[in-house]
Amino acid sequence: MTRIAHIELDDANLPPPTPEIEQERRVAMFDLMEENSFTLPPRDDRPVPAGPYNVGLSIKDKRLVFDVMTVKHEKAAEFHLSLSPFRQVVKDYFQICKSYFDAVKTLPPSQIETIDMARRGIHNEGARILQERLEGKVEVDDATARRLFTLVCVLHFGG
Repeated sequence: MTRIAHIELDDANLPPPTPEIEQERRVAMFDLMEENSFTLPPRDDRPVPAGPYNVGLSIKDKRLVFDVMTVKHEKAAEFHLSLSPFRQVVKDYFQICKSYFDAVKTLPPSQIETIDMARRGIHNEGARILQERLEGKVEVDDATARRLFTLVCVLHFGG
């Protein structure tokens, strides 16, 4: 049971998201709950609490915080990641998303497809950075990393 059973974003102190950002959030959370891989590796010869896990995701003191609990509400892990490695890729991702959302309204499908390919490339880069930052803390597959990166962007939008 190495998976996320529930994820919660702590966005209480953030400005309301745009409709596009809210849609990205809904899709990422739905897809994440449908399929994900989230494995806590053994650390310091301590036993790893069994999953599935409830994950809280927040930004505190300019750090990305993963608060991991078992479904029985037992603390499984908590880790804090610097946001610095994400800043440029998140900025690039928001810029390309804006271009994509604008293009959908006015451009022909061939141009929309080109922008969408660029958007996917930047999204993949963000997921790769997230996997690197999580190394040794939690193992996630590519699809899970992509969905989590989307949620990091949602939190970053307001932060």
